[in-house]
Amino acid sequence: MANIVEQLQVAVNKGLSPKDLIDRFKSILDEIIKDPKQPQTIDNFKKILDAVVDDKIILVASRQLLTDLCTSYLNRLTSEQAKEVALYALERIAARAISFEDQGGLYRNFLADIYEHEENWREAAKVLCGASLESAQKPLSPDYKLKTYLRIARLYLEDDDPVQAEVFINRASLLQNDTRDEQLQILYRACYARILDYKRKFVEAAQRYNELSLKSIVSSEERMRALNNALICAILAPAGPHRSRMLGTLFKDERSQQSQAYSMLNKMYLERIISPHDAKQFESLLAAHQKATTADGYTILQRAVIEHNLVAVSKIYTNITFAQLGGLLGILSEKSEKIASQMISEGRLSGFVDQIESVLHFQASEQLAQWDRRIESFCVQVNQVLDKIQAVHPDWCQKTMALVEENISASTNDDDDIGVAEINTTTAKPMDVS
Repeated sequence: MANIVEQLQVAVNKGLSPKDLIDRFKSILDEIIKDPKQPQTIDNFKKILDAVVDDKIILVASRQLLTDLCTSYLNRLTSEQAKEVALYALERIAARAISFEDQGGLYRNFLADIYEHEENWREAAKVLCGASLESAQKPLSPDYKLKTYLRIARLYLEDDDPVQAEVFINRASLLQNDTRDEQLQILYRACYARILDYKRKFVEAAQRYNELSLKSIVSSEERMRALNNALICAILAPAGPHRSRMLGTLFKDERSQQSQAYSMLNKMYLERIISPHDAKQFESLLAAHQKATTADGYTILQRAVIEHNLVAVSKIYTNITFAQLGGLLGILSEKSEKIASQMISEGRLSGFVDQIESVLHFQASEQLAQWDRRIESFCVQVNQVLDKIQAVHPDWCQKTMALVEENISASTNDDDDIGVAEINTTTAKPMDVS
């Protein structure tokens, strides 16, 4: 085709109407795009862009041509060609950014789509960050800004950068109450749950994931994935009452039985000792960031299992030496003392440390004491009812009590037949080592 620059100059200098000028430029673009493999294709697109953003062309025509070029022509180029042209367009638009705000956003989203398709998450996020959402001359809808912030946050999460992701989630949080788009609200909650997960706030993350798993607007597959994430986060959470409540909520959810993490959930909810084999099997379900090592040298899972096993031990023993405790937990006695002391100070374990004797004493939790008091109160009320019945129907009570005593006597005689060897196998719960 004839020299592209000459054709463009002729079109501009003819004094055509905006519509005719747009049609002329598009006919030139049609000629260029016929064979996009030509070596001069990229240069020709750049020359078109130079002419389009020139202030000799009326603004309404420039805006329309920039929009058409992005939506109708760039997608017919190869990925690399489209990237180069789109980047050049943003470079040329920058000088007149205020005049081409909408077009700048269009090219940024186009570039982000390409980078995202290539799994170049960080570049996709960076190109979207260049958009001036808050300082735009033309007011942008809350939904558009929220959607953009959430997309940037998600891209940074894919790039394992929760710090940057949180910056944009915080901006999105100011807008999420202004939208009626349920999909955007779900996306916000999903991103927020992932950030809590990355920040190791596992109980809060489990709560958020569990809420998502109950949303009917979410597909069944995504709901199950959210529930599975909730199970994993609850299991990784530090031992304590908040975690116990979360484990209870998930354990009672029948859907949890379909999860690969259910076996571990079951043992933790029932406060059973977790073996190294159980932990090893569960580890395969963890994401990369959940396998990180903490400051004390343990992985997140190892620390969670140690703390859980320590709570489980407190249900069996009244007190125990740190040497014995270390043996049960599979760690050094000094480490077991440090972890137990920290849990006690944080209110996650009821007990106290005797440092002179190197003994950990467990105390019944307040919840257990409340339970005992409720049982006692119930028994008192039953006795009061029985007394009232006896006062009104003494003969019936006498016959009934005689029958109860006969049944108790018969049961006692049956128990006498149990062998001594079998009795000796019964294990007492507490073992005092003081």
